[in-house]
Amino acid sequence: MAEIKSTLELAMERTKHFTFSEKEKEEMKQKEVLQKATSLFYRYREGHLSSKEVLKEIEKLEEDARSTVKRLLLSQCIDALSLDDEEGRIFEVVESLKERSLPEIRQRFSQVLSQYKTDKEKMREKTRIQRMEAFKKEGIYGSAVEPKVEGSELWKEETGRLNQVYGTRLEEIKQQLHSL
Repeated sequence: MAEIKSTLELAMERTKHFTFSEKEKEEMKQKEVLQKATSLFYRYREGHLSSKEVLKEIEKLEEDARSTVKRLLLSQCIDALSLDDEEGRIFEVVESLKERSLPEIRQRFSQVLSQYKTDKEKMREKTRIQRMEAFKKEGIYGSAVEPKVEGSELWKEETGRLNQVYGTRLEEIKQQLHSL
């Protein structure tokens, strides 16, 4: 009776004479490592993994890939720190990957986030009041009038300025983390 071959077996037979150069093999290996680091980053950021689980996943890798994945993942995490990171979740995995606590930098990061949030709320209220006054001058007023702050030009200008100021502070923190 004739043997039925799978698609994979047929493909393997047809390509058995193909070989990859050492350079191609190395490039494929580097791509795999980058994909693994990126996958771990997104799974962590989306809340599918804890920082401990990330470290366990790294430990499962081949020894030569571990340090590269760790380095790439650390770089991705540091670059992902943002002014919108209210939980400090990304900072937690940075400390895990660095294998040490960074209380001074974490405190500075928390202070920047806190001050940014406070200043943004003050700016929101200031913009709201200015918009209400502008509406009042146009004859639009009352308890039901609530201006849309986020869509105004003033809001865009002020948030741009605020993001620039605090973005610079955040970049300093990122540079410090990269240099450790």
